[in-house]
Amino acid sequence: MTYYSGFIAAVPNANKQAYLDHARKSWPMFKKRGALRMVECWGEDVPHGSETDFHRATKAAEDETPVFSWIEWPDRATCDAAWHDMMNDPDMQEMGDMPFDGKRMFWGGFAPILDVS
Repeated sequence: MTYYSGFIAAVPNANKQAYLDHARKSWPMFKKRGALRMVECWGEDVPHGSETDFHRATKAAEDETPVFSWIEWPDRATCDAAWHDMMNDPDMQEMGDMPFDGKRMFWGGFAPILDVS
């Protein structure tokens, strides 16, 4: 069953292109390990809530934009194996620094419970 790795972070607006370049550079590493698709979304209509919101969750500064990303995998086993393998891959070191504060990024794995077209 399809499985998703989801990510939310805050990226400095000045680093938008660097973020996109970083994402494009990471795709081949995911793809060769079985990922089916990767989607990167730059926040456009991300309102500030009265109790919770993407800005608070990522501690986004005024000059940062929340991003929402996911990777589609054929199943959880493929996803888990890929992440484990990438942690031991020297190519990961060549990715360089992330163009955002990774300490404020959060992620999780998700199994779909409804998939309609």
